[in-house]
Amino acid sequence: MAGTRVCGVDDLAVNEAQRFVVDGVPIAVVKDAAGEIFAIGDTCTHGDISLSEGFVEDDTLECWAHGSKFSLATGKPLTLPAYEPVPVFKVEITDGGVVIDPAVKLAV
Repeated sequence: MAGTRVCGVDDLAVNEAQRFVVDGVPIAVVKDAAGEIFAIGDTCTHGDISLSEGFVEDDTLECWAHGSKFSLATGKPLTLPAYEPVPVFKVEITDGGVVIDPAVKLAV
């Protein structure tokens, strides 16, 4: 997969979102407790709020402003007020680095 290396795997703290902009697309990257890495659109669909400033709990990322929770795996909102999903991007690990191509969406 062609893409952009955004950081090293070890640069990501567990259960904390980190924001990257890849080819003009804001992306929230999360490493869960099991070491799996997720990349989802960083803008809440309820308001123009950065999701990476929110809270990671289990397999969700919660918007700090209004409380909408999004699935890290599917991008679907699990709680209101958001009802539109955010995109989910494919993540590749190459030579210890996290590589994301915003043109390769897994969902939305």
